[in-house]
Amino acid sequence: MSITSAAELSGMQKISEAVAITLKRMRDFARPGMTAKELDDFGGKILIEMGAKSAPRLTYGFPGWTCISVNHEVAHGIPSETKIFKEGDLINIDVSAELDGFWADNGGSFILGEDINNHKALVDASKVILQKAISRIKGGVKISEIGRFIEMEARKSGFKVIKNLAGHGVGRSLHEDPHEILNCYVHDNKQRFRKNSVVAIETFISTASTYADHGKDGWTMTGNKGGFVAQHEHTIIVTDGKPVILTSANEIY
Repeated sequence: MSITSAAELSGMQKISEAVAITLKRMRDFARPGMTAKELDDFGGKILIEMGAKSAPRLTYGFPGWTCISVNHEVAHGIPSETKIFKEGDLINIDVSAELDGFWADNGGSFILGEDINNHKALVDASKVILQKAISRIKGGVKISEIGRFIEMEARKSGFKVIKNLAGHGVGRSLHEDPHEILNCYVHDNKQRFRKNSVVAIETFISTASTYADHGKDGWTMTGNKGGFVAQHEHTIIVTDGKPVILTSANEIY
């Protein structure tokens, strides 16, 4: 969507704050020995308290309030009772929701407790690359150039990117045009970021895989070559200068 009024800006600020605070509180609440369902239910209660509705449930009938992916899972992990967190796990929480007709999306990967499995470099790279990529976005910039930048920065850090998962437009629905703000360069993509548009920008930084495949449950995605992936995501408003980060309350960096 494009922000054309104070009412639209206020609506996007409210839903963005709701998903950002939910993500932050879920991250702080996670503990070894806890199940993903417990963490998801905690997040669901926060969304309800804020008057928001889970976007994956509302849009796709997803079996959870949020997506929770652990270790080798790349994205869209089901928050089940059998998924039990352990010290050093690489956990990703993706929170998207709707409130009063407005939609926002954010996510983040983090290490649970002590970094006994050496994931810090991957997580830090994902955060830093997202921050750098967002700082380069403004009206008129080619979407493909941001993808090129993310991929180059990942390479410099010794990592790869997942090429078939992408950021996207958001605002009046969960996924809007532009539908593919990829983490890699696509020569045929001539789209440019538009001033006042709302987009969700996300990194998918990988240790080994370059594509994510759906698993048997129909939801959970894993890498085609194994390894681990860290994802971080903000909903932003594109301007003529510095973007407005609507989900900054998640404190992912």
